Amino acid sequence: MDIQFLSTSDLHGYLYPTDFRQRNQSLAFGGTKVKQLFNQLEAEASGPLFKIDNGDFLQGSPLSYYVAKRDGLLMADMMNAMGFDAGVLGNHEFNYGREYLEQTIAKLNYPIVCANILKEDGQSLTGHPYVILEKAGVKIALLGLTTPYIPNWEQPSTIKGLTFKSALETAKDYVPQLRTLADIVVVSYHGGFERDLETGEPTERLTGENEGYQLLHEVVGIDVLLTGHQHREIALTKEHLALTQPGDKGRFIGSVRLGFDQKTKQITTRQATLIPVTGEEEPAMHQAFLPLLEEVEDWLDQQIGQVAGNMQIDDPMAVRTQGHPYIEFIHQVQMAATGTDISGTALFNNSGTGFNTTISMRDVVTNYIYPNTLAVLEVTGAELRQALERTATYFEVKDGELIVSPAFLSPKVEHYNYDLYAGIDYTIDVGQPKGQRITRFNYHGQPIEDQQRLEVVVNQYRAVGGGDYAMFGADKIIREVTVDMTELIAEYLQQHPIIQASETTNFTLIY
Repeated sequence: MDIQFLSTSDLHGYLYPTDFRQRNQSLAFGGTKVKQLFNQLEAEASGPLFKIDNGDFLQGSPLSYYVAKRDGLLMADMMNAMGFDAGVLGNHEFNYGREYLEQTIAKLNYPIVCANILKEDGQSLTGHPYVILEKAGVKIALLGLTTPYIPNWEQPSTIKGLTFKSALETAKDYVPQLRTLADIVVVSYHGGFERDLETGEPTERLTGENEGYQLLHEVVGIDVLLTGHQHREIALTKEHLALTQPGDKGRFIGSVRLGFDQKTKQITTRQATLIPVTGEEEPAMHQAFLPLLEEVEDWLDQQIGQVAGNMQIDDPMAVRTQGHPYIEFIHQVQMAATGTDISGTALFNNSGTGFNTTISMRDVVTNYIYPNTLAVLEVTGAELRQALERTATYFEVKDGELIVSPAFLSPKVEHYNYDLYAGIDYTIDVGQPKGQRITRFNYHGQPIEDQQRLEVVVNQYRAVGGGDYAMFGADKIIREVTVDMTELIAEYLQQHPIIQASETTNFTLIY
């Protein structure tokens, strides 16, 4: 018998094949195209086929943002149309709050499995630590796991009362039990790999965010390992299991095919592949939510401000090495919203284009891509210097040229973990050893002392220490603005309909 497992991961609300930078796109990703490929693969299947979503479906696109602010349960309707047998919680499922998450889960027509995030009563947050799926007489046990690193990114109020257990230790507890209940054990883990899959060498700080390598090597009895979170493209067959990680936005479908002997209940062959999503949209699904898509597109085209000067981004590296008027604008919004005069922010990726002469909501949400809220930290001068030293590790010098450190590019691209600051004057000297690169560090014209108390506004992700900023943390937050940054930007533009593009003058980088 041929058994096939199809998986998506990190759809991030991209149900249509558009990145929303313009109307009427048909790019090589998106839920409607995944659905069409699902239908084709189901028609071709000679045996049972299981479709699993590996999490991070609820947040990440302008469409999912719009839906969350207006009628969030439409996202459940869209995911229901995909035809999944089961799904897993991702870390971004928490971004719009626990109530919104639980309402969405309640409306889904398939179970969300998660064994390692527990409520106060010790039960699974989703009500399903695992599920047993049976087709053609074959029993499949599906264990759901989610990266337990969520408290390092999420607002404390959102996760109050929840316990986040190690995915590895949870798998060690459950997998032996599941082997007695089913013919095949599948682990769907919204997390990635902390070590090189061939050499075992660490590829990141071993914080527990990613435990995939340990799951692979330390848990006996897993037949199929579905992963995600890192947005990597991986298909690998080992002696005892097959694993996949299918990128993001529905660019690929992870496919694992098992040859299964029904008499002996043994797996005879394993094959893992990634199937590119390059075809057409599924017509019925495309049509079903087209009015919503058009509504979102109209909302995105609303003009909400103007720019005096040049705020366009042509060279992301230049933004990070010299500053940029767009970054200065984000600082202005953050400081105005919180009443602070020191601000940190990032150019999140290399796709942002900044603002043209006129600013639309499309410009706002395609440049500021995360649903961040703001937090004000009270930190010492020493802690702020440590944060700048951490951000300065973004750069390296190779053959006399300034480059991005490979640690920020692999295994996951992390441009968003390099911050630029306003309100302080500082110099990064990349020619110095890491940890000694901040050579000028002034506030109001005076050197910042180690014990000096400072208020700094950053986004919530950074405030709780996300991005390996351990010098920050929830205990240092003194006030918060719980309005989403895209809304704060829109409100600021209503109050200042013409904004002046201003150059960065407080920051210097040398090497």
